Amino acid sequence: MKWENQTILVEFFLKGLSGYPRLELLFFVLILIMYVFILLGNGTLILISILDSHLHTPMYFFLGNLSFLDICYTTTSIPSTLVSFLSERKTISFSGCAVQMFLGLAMGTTECVLLGMMAFDRYVAICNPLRYPIIMSKNSYVPMASGSWFIGIMNSAVQTGFVVQLPFCRNNVINHFSCEILAVMKLACADISGNEFIMVVATTLFILMPLVLIVISYSLIISSILKFRSSEGRSKAFSTCSAHLTVVIIFYGTILFMYMKPKSKETLNSNDLDATDKLISMFYGVVAPMMNPLIYSLRNKDVKEAVKHLLNRISLTSK
Repeated sequence: MKWENQTILVEFFLKGLSGYPRLELLFFVLILIMYVFILLGNGTLILISILDSHLHTPMYFFLGNLSFLDICYTTTSIPSTLVSFLSERKTISFSGCAVQMFLGLAMGTTECVLLGMMAFDRYVAICNPLRYPIIMSKNSYVPMASGSWFIGIMNSAVQTGFVVQLPFCRNNVINHFSCEILAVMKLACADISGNEFIMVVATTLFILMPLVLIVISYSLIISSILKFRSSEGRSKAFSTCSAHLTVVIIFYGTILFMYMKPKSKETLNSNDLDATDKLISMFYGVVAPMMNPLIYSLRNKDVKEAVKHLLNRISLTSK
């Protein structure tokens, strides 16, 4: 442990799977493979949304932002986690930890808000198709996406700013793979009720409110679809929404479990729950970003055609 004046903590020890070298090697291989798929899958979605003129629509603009978010989010934590699996030195500087907290929370918050915007986009497309080009014009969907990024960055700046001001005494062991904000808060040797209150307010505004928007949007969408006379029309409409709805279920299912469960004193000191947190965080932080491109490509003919067109262009260029 390194200290300045015996009070200021200058580095943290990331516990992760420390003490289980075989598991570390297994997780290194699995996470590395998944990270490669994340970069390839989401990178491909970004490329086709830019290069294919047929995908220059609000839905694919949002999807491109979502893919970029997934790449940014995983890149803030996975490379350092992989290095720690192979290295005996599992420490991270205080400033490095603060940057990791800020980027991780900013990307996560932005994704919550962006998923809410995407649900609204699907609502307008299905329930008000004639007005869709007017409501979801470029003057609308670009500020919506930009606003999502702004909200995520501001929320993260406020929460991270309050956490780094907390005093950290003799315990510098983070029982996690990375500097996750709740895991860092548990190490503070001061009352963190104020920080928890800020987190509850932020969770309500930026996680629950987008979820409410998603629930309302899809309630209206389902009600509208059921009124369609054509079974083919109903099937096409459900297919259009199924990919986004699947992503929402995976994303919110994990994030709500992580951030909305009670935080009693017993919970804060429970090693068993910490282990559960780490596994859930791994699923949220690696598996979900890897699944997003697969979900959108397997359920979407436009994406499949765009990928084929891109591959054909690459093959012709190579020749």
